[in-house]
Amino acid sequence: MKLIVGLGNYGLQYEITRHNAGWIALDQLINKYGFIQQRTELNSIIYFSTVNNEKVLFVKPQTYMNNSGIAVQAIMHYYKIGIKDLIILHDEKDFPVGKNQFKKSGSAGGHNGIKSIIQYLGTQEFNRYRIGIGQPEQGWKIVDWVLSKFRPEEFENIIMSTNEVSNFVNDWTLDMSFSNIMNKYNK
Repeated sequence: MKLIVGLGNYGLQYEITRHNAGWIALDQLINKYGFIQQRTELNSIIYFSTVNNEKVLFVKPQTYMNNSGIAVQAIMHYYKIGIKDLIILHDEKDFPVGKNQFKKSGSAGGHNGIKSIIQYLGTQEFNRYRIGIGQPEQGWKIVDWVLSKFRPEEFENIIMSTNEVSNFVNDWTLDMSFSNIMNKYNK
């Protein structure tokens, strides 16, 4: 079983904000691969899918960003999913919009959602897909920047760049290693 978690905040006011890039990317994957069932449980909305005969859970935590680790830990424990079968999709302010990158592990880098996951899982050794949202424009505080809405052309860029790598789910469920996924899709 594979677990793909998109980080974001729930509520209409957050729908197309920079901090919800993980949810936006997850929606693209759900659109491509579909789902058999949707349930709200374990502080999350879980979309159950099957890709190449492998069960895949597409997940949107409902804990708000800063408590994402609560939901991730609960799902991993309940469904007995190992750390190597987890990928977190999240916004990355150090990349411009359109630059995305798979990464094996690392610190939170100031990202509170990742910080929460590290805290609850007790490790920073988990797979990630970092989605560029750009640095704050002059005069913006970081908190206001990440909660600001994407401009239409930026939103389209997020959709396009996510779709370009969406086959990673197919590869991953066919037992391609995460290192090989990084080599194949990171530009």
